[in-house]
Amino acid sequence: MACPRRPTQILKEKKPMMLSRTKTLDALCDGTLDLLVIGGGIVGAGIARDAAMRGLRTGLVEQRDFAYGTSSRSSRLLHGGLRYLAQGRIGLVREASLEKRVIHHIAPHLAQPLPFIFPTYKGNRDWPLWQLKVGVKMYDALCGWRNLGRSQWLTAQGALSLQPQLNPVGLNGAVRYFDGLTSDARLVLDTLRSAAGHGALLANRMRFTASSRGDDCWRCDVRDMVIDTPRQLRARWIVNAAGPWANRQPYGNIQLRLTKGVHLVIDRARLPANDAVVMTEGRRILFVIPWGQRVILGTTDTDHDGSLDEVCCETEDIDYVLGVVNRSFPAVGLTPDDVLSHWAGLRPLVADGKGHASDASRSHVIRVSDNHWLDVAGGKLTTYRLIAEQAVDKILKSDRRTAAACQTADEPLLPAGDEGQFSGIIPPPFSAEAVEHYCKNEWAMTLEDVMIRRTSWHYYLSDPADAARRVASRMAESLGWDESRLENELREYLQIVGGTLHSNMCGIGREQMSTLKI
Repeated sequence: MACPRRPTQILKEKKPMMLSRTKTLDALCDGTLDLLVIGGGIVGAGIARDAAMRGLRTGLVEQRDFAYGTSSRSSRLLHGGLRYLAQGRIGLVREASLEKRVIHHIAPHLAQPLPFIFPTYKGNRDWPLWQLKVGVKMYDALCGWRNLGRSQWLTAQGALSLQPQLNPVGLNGAVRYFDGLTSDARLVLDTLRSAAGHGALLANRMRFTASSRGDDCWRCDVRDMVIDTPRQLRARWIVNAAGPWANRQPYGNIQLRLTKGVHLVIDRARLPANDAVVMTEGRRILFVIPWGQRVILGTTDTDHDGSLDEVCCETEDIDYVLGVVNRSFPAVGLTPDDVLSHWAGLRPLVADGKGHASDASRSHVIRVSDNHWLDVAGGKLTTYRLIAEQAVDKILKSDRRTAAACQTADEPLLPAGDEGQFSGIIPPPFSAEAVEHYCKNEWAMTLEDVMIRRTSWHYYLSDPADAARRVASRMAESLGWDESRLENELREYLQIVGGTLHSNMCGIGREQMSTLKI
């Protein structure tokens, strides 16, 4: 039987409480879970939140850190996908268009309305101006005429007045439409904080290793990667939401097509942009995305058949993105030396054997097996909440059980007044208080956890190596690291910095850090 659910108004007043790791693991292994979620990315986080809010005894295990994979390496956009509309995937666009408004409602601190300028040029048969004009009005209509902003048509001069550095040669007009900017990893973490506040038992660095089905439940072997110790737990349902690793689970029934996306970060002074800008190469589109005092450039979309653990940004990836940008903004003349940081991630798309990687469907699939195993794959960051609702609905329907109705579209992720202090689209101010919060309240266990996924300081600050030394010192105090652990954390992190960041100083970060003692 499902546990009785407390009234929503009471839950809204409660701040999410995080059990200690020891207590969480003991609770996970005590009794039988209604469902165990494998994977701590955005889909797994959404399912854990939805299930816990409906009164199901819910556990989630993640083999590395929460949001380690795809869910911290996206374009950070909440969007319906204008190019999916051009591909005729109207249902997908409508779902995502409605869901981006839902996220704006439940997490306004992580859903900033962002205007996009989409210029087009004479002779461009892939993206003619008339098609774009029709498309943006359909885009607004699919959102019930309640998009995050109203679209408009622009003349060539109108587009240049908004973005003067656009290539003017052959420019015959543009459209301007709205989507949303987010922080993907923060969306995962705040969703998990909400799940924990509703009683979900969440453990990062806990690897699912094996399972066997008994008469009434799964018996699962997991390994605590922190102390390299095996544990056992029981669950009536297993939900495979492992992203790129989903087809490697023992009972998984999903075929994936993995595609790689690379994003570059430059200083905003090199390419001033108040609006995002769409760039095209044939039918493919890339973006210039303003992000505080930085700009994100991307993304690539190529098939990936290499390691899932080491997804790299290659020299040719950087050259490709910069080449597209420099054709769209020829006066800017970006070079690899302008790249301050970058990230690369995998999209776990459902394999359909069709066409180019960028043409592969972004639709999601939910498959229920007779043995109470549920696979979830595909989909978009924007539709994670809907995917979770549908997944939990299938479990309840299969069990023929009743539970509280889904309320994830109505209840905010974080309590009122708690939204923006340590969570936002732009990295928070560099402070000891923030580091303490991530260690005590957000499962941060390594220097990388804080610098990359909790804050994005790794990608944003001018001198992340200097910041990392000070963060590590604070984490050592908070988590009780000895000198050996502190040095090891710094050594491992500085190896990451050496591979993904360049040492150019751009006027922010150094001044900010010199005035704050951590």
